[in-house]
Formats: sequence, C-alpha cells, structure tokens
Amino acid sequence: MSQKAFYRYNPVTEKYDRVYPSRRSRVWITLGQFAWGALAGVAICLTLYFFIDFPKEAVLRKSNERMQAQLSTLNRRSDEALAVMEDLAARDNNFYRVLMQADPLSTASRYAGLERQRNYDSLDSMPDDRLLRTVSSKLDRLDNLIYNQSKSFDFLRKEAIASKDRLRHIPSIQPVADKDLRTMASGYGYRRDPIYGTSRFHEGMDFSAPIGTKVYATGDGTVQSAGWKSGYGNLIEISHGYNYLTRFAHLSKILVSPGQKVSRGDLIGEVGNTGKSTGPHLHYEVRLRGEPQNPVNYYFMDLTPEEYDDMIRQAENAGHVMD
Repeated sequence: MSQKAFYRYNPVTEKYDRVYPSRRSRVWITLGQFAWGALAGVAICLTLYFFIDFPKEAVLRKSNERMQAQLSTLNRRSDEALAVMEDLAARDNNFYRVLMQADPLSTASRYAGLERQRNYDSLDSMPDDRLLRTVSSKLDRLDNLIYNQSKSFDFLRKEAIASKDRLRHIPSIQPVADKDLRTMASGYGYRRDPIYGTSRFHEGMDFSAPIGTKVYATGDGTVQSAGWKSGYGNLIEISHGYNYLTRFAHLSKILVSPGQKVSRGDLIGEVGNTGKSTGPHLHYEVRLRGEPQNPVNYYFMDLTPEEYDDMIRQAENAGHVMD
C-alpha cells in the first residue's frame, strides 16, 4: 500500500516541498481512519438489526409476538376465572356453610400448597419471565381453589344428607309471598331511622305490603312468644332449633300461640302497622345463636337464582327503614 504524500508551497523557491509527517501525526491519522471505519461498521450493523429482518430472525420475532399475545390472553382469562372462584368461595363461607352451621374454611386451608417459589425460579431467565411467572402463579392459585372448593362441597354434601331434619327447620323461604309484596322497603345493615333521623343497624328486612297480607312461617319450629312487644308491636318469635330463631313484627293479627308447633309455609299472622312503624309492613329477622343474620341468605328454597339476585339488589338499594 503506497503511503500518502504531503506537500507544502515554498514561496522562496516557488516550488512545492515534500513534507514528512511526524510519528505522532501519523498515529493520529491512523486512529482517525480506524474510528471512522468503526463508526461506519456500527451504523451498518444497527441498520441491519433494526430495519432488516433476516429469515430466522423474522420467524423468531413473529413467534415471540404470538407468545406474548397468548400469555396476555391467558392472564386475562385467569383473572376472570379467579374472580368466579373467589365469589364461589365467599358464597361457600357466607351461605352454604352458614346453612350447615359448619365453620368457614380458613384462608390457610383454601390456599394450602401455594408456596411453590422454587417452581418459578427457573422462569426468571426466560423472555417475558414476569408475565409468565404471573400467569403460572394465578393458574396454581386457581388449581388450588378448585381442588379445595371441590373438597368443601363434598363435605357439605355429606352434611346435607345427614341433616335432613335440620334443613326442615332452618328458615329458607320468604315470610310474605312475592305476589303480595309492594316493594322491598329496607334491607339488612346500617340505615337511617325514619323517626329519629339517626343512623342505626337494621337487624332484619322490611317488606312493604297491605294490612292483612298473609305472613308464613319460614321453617319448622315452635312458637316461642306471640304478643305485644314495645317497638315491635305485635310480634311472633319462632324457635327452629339448631340455634335459629325468627321474628315477625308489626303484625295486625297473630294467628298462633306460644308453644304451638308450626311447619314451613304455615299461616301465622297478617301484616300490620303496629308498634314503632311508619307504614304497613312486615319486619322480619333471622337470628343464629342470638346474633342477627342477613335474611337475604335464607330464601334459597323459595327463589330462583334470578329472583335471588334481584332480591339482593333490592336489599342493597333500599336505603330507609319503616320501623
């Protein structure tokens, strides 16, 4: 390779004299040429990487995009399935196990076996490891929820077979027929007192109906008391055994007497407006071991799933009480 020559004009001789660069100059010139070459190489590589897909790279890129889309879909579906299972677990503890008077299944029991950290350690180095780890964790959680819920239902089935008598006694229908109801006046929970204007806990449900509307026993039992009670007006209390008691207040007529045996669906009284009441209605309570329960959970033999959901909606939206 020929060496580049440099010349400088000499005004004295009026000629061009050859100039020989110093060693330092030659080194800098060489480094500059190398740097420009390196920059050009990097620019070419970047252009090829970002703007030109080689066949294998194009296949891998499309495969990765499909995997990300599938993982996102799995993540969304697992969220939906978990929401369904969480609702089922809540119903199991708050409704089915209340019905069977069984202790709620503890959180530790429901989520037993979820400590699988070592199973995920190998995923950390994989592409999209965070999403993959999240989806795998959710699927494990769903698997355990399904398994433990299945075991819970097996337990409740055995309890139901062994508790036919209990089922006859547990309150499980509406005290007033749907056809006779005007509206759901108030549900269970904190409501504004219609007379004093203060917020207080409403321990039952108020059913607005005309005076004289028939009121029915909601489960087999024995009339514990039947008569006037301050605030409640004409009141019937039925002991159902198995720690259950129901109350029917503000009646216009009492058609049973203390000590009388009643069966679910028997006529026991008529809707009225007695005691601390602002209009014709029935105040209905369900108590378990002396503690008030939400009556909406005790209509399972009387309502279809659609009617049950509508009852819950009405109870939640009813914001005032009538007693």
